Amino acid sequence: MTYEFVKTERRGNVLVVTMNRPEVYNAVHPPMQHEMAAIWDAFSSDPDMWVAILTGAGTKAFSAGNDLKYAAKGGGVTLPPTGFGGLSKRFDLEKPIIAAVNGFAMGGGFETALACDIIIAAETATFALPEVKVGFLAATGGVQRLSRYIGRLAAQELLYTGRHVGAEEALKLGLVNAVVPQADLIAAAMAKAEEIASVSPSAVKATKRVMNAMARDEHLPESLDYSLEVVADLAKTEDFREGVNAFVEKRKPIWVNR
Repeated sequence: MTYEFVKTERRGNVLVVTMNRPEVYNAVHPPMQHEMAAIWDAFSSDPDMWVAILTGAGTKAFSAGNDLKYAAKGGGVTLPPTGFGGLSKRFDLEKPIIAAVNGFAMGGGFETALACDIIIAAETATFALPEVKVGFLAATGGVQRLSRYIGRLAAQELLYTGRHVGAEEALKLGLVNAVVPQADLIAAAMAKAEEIASVSPSAVKATKRVMNAMARDEHLPESLDYSLEVVADLAKTEDFREGVNAFVEKRKPIWVNR
């Protein structure tokens, strides 16, 4: 199938998925959300596709996350049942996905990378969960997965400040598996995908099945649902409205703590 906002390419047993809205730094709006969910559905059910690579179009951005400008214009923030990018709440996919982070990964873009199994970053990559800067919170897996991957203390500092982390710091923190030159990113991701595809796909699927079960045992799905409840409460505050308006108007927010 062809999609309007996402590109797909089959390379042997590897599916390369490219978020393709470079004019808005691959920000994700509802139509793109549902395209991505459909792609992961098809990937899951295709017996000839064993590994996927997810990246962003261009060299500047993997994804800027949720398209706040689209939402502010009345476009909404509707998510598919499988969560942000069709991945954040997907616990039945038994095939690995490699995030090839080619530029900045912000907010939901970073959360989408965290929902993948392996993260390979270009030297120019930057990561942040800056939701607190716009009166929001990292509600689609950032809080849960970041604290699981790098530990609670390190995660809290990033979540409470929303600061940016460069590729080398991300590697030291354990946020990414490897850092490579920008020009070598897709080749490095393909090499890792082919390495995975060279072993038993049945065994890889069985391994990820156990990993998914561990996530459920840790109540990750329930915690993600709770995050959305908290967001619903947060959306009623003046700070939330001010944060979104300030972002759209490109000015500093004026917080009132209400």
